[in-house]
Amino acid sequence: MSLQEFFAMGGYAFYVWASYGICFVVLLANIVLPIIQRKQFLRQLAHKQKRQNP
Repeated sequence: MSLQEFFAMGGYAFYVWASYGICFVVLLANIVLPIIQRKQFLRQLAHKQKRQNP
């Protein structure tokens, strides 16, 4: 089996590599989005506390 045959995946390369790509994007989003949301929440909380305690 050559490397070219491996990447061709028996004619199903598009479906296989697309599914790997989609899976990678979803996993990355599951890591990055909560971090961004946490930072936004902490910023909003700090802003709210500043307004309440002048």
